[in-house]
Amino acid sequence: MARWEHFEHGADVGVRGIAPTLPQAFEQCALALTAAMIEPARIRPQERVAIVCEAPAPDLLLVEWLNAIVYEMAVRRMVFGRFEVAIAGGKLTGSAWGEHVDRLRHEPAAEVKGATYTALRVERKADGEWLAQCIVDV
Repeated sequence: MARWEHFEHGADVGVRGIAPTLPQAFEQCALALTAAMIEPARIRPQERVAIVCEAPAPDLLLVEWLNAIVYEMAVRRMVFGRFEVAIAGGKLTGSAWGEHVDRLRHEPAAEVKGATYTALRVERKADGEWLAQCIVDV
């Protein structure tokens, strides 16, 4: 079952996605990133934003993906609560659905500034599930 979680790391926040497939683990990690700021259930999927990024390794691709989401949120003044990812080779093609920030309704608790290489892991666990994680700067 796909899921996300946070883990402690000093003043920053660890985001983790766990799922049966690598793309789903990336989607769950993106939800954890959103949840570090806003309850994802409060976000209406009103607008789709396409995101494409590339990297030579899955762990580096995770950082590129999360930083692309942070960038899109900042320049569009949006928050995203639903994600879809496809990965082929070193290329990620994704979509993020969300809406423009409404501070009263969304009640943001923090602002994520970016994904880091700290505690960066993307791996298939012994039980077959994929794990994708890193620390995000808040």
